[in-house]
Amino acid sequence: MSVQSSTNEGPLGTRNIVLSGVLLAVALILSLTRLGYFPVPFPTQESTILHIPGIIGAVLGGPVVGLIVSLVFAFDAYTRFVGAYTWPNAVAPILTLFVSRLLIPIVAWLVYRALHKSNELVALGVAGAAGSLTNTAAVVGFAIAFGVLTVDVIPVILPAVMFELVLSAVVTVAVVAAYKRLSVGRTRSSV
Repeated sequence: MSVQSSTNEGPLGTRNIVLSGVLLAVALILSLTRLGYFPVPFPTQESTILHIPGIIGAVLGGPVVGLIVSLVFAFDAYTRFVGAYTWPNAVAPILTLFVSRLLIPIVAWLVYRALHKSNELVALGVAGAAGSLTNTAAVVGFAIAFGVLTVDVIPVILPAVMFELVLSAVVTVAVVAAYKRLSVGRTRSSV
């Protein structure tokens, strides 16, 4: 067994540790500078891209890398929004703001894994969109289930949801395709 293959084995091999570190740095920069949240002309007034590093981590390194990177978004969302709403109990904000963010990379990885053999670029786009939709569906779903929000919020957030979904799909395809040097359009990769 070569040194290279032995350092890259398992979910926390050398490659995945480096990948986690780089994506953690990106997520931290987005979180600490607030560049991960930006104004949009929708009733929600802002959208986020903080879920995208976790999606990319899951697609490139598997669910463990995605979960590690998504912890930044989970902690950021919890600390940012826990005081913004009245919660019925102590479990509600943990599930709504923290745990829901950890579902993003798992769903993205499962979708990518199911589709990547048929068409890599489609799999990346659908994984990015599914991860983004998981974020919104889990957060809004838990918030409605706990009575923090009502179902009439759904039509109000739909424009922002669609915007984040498309943005997540495009960025995931662009970043991962560039990383993997995939065939895009007419050019072919040597990988």
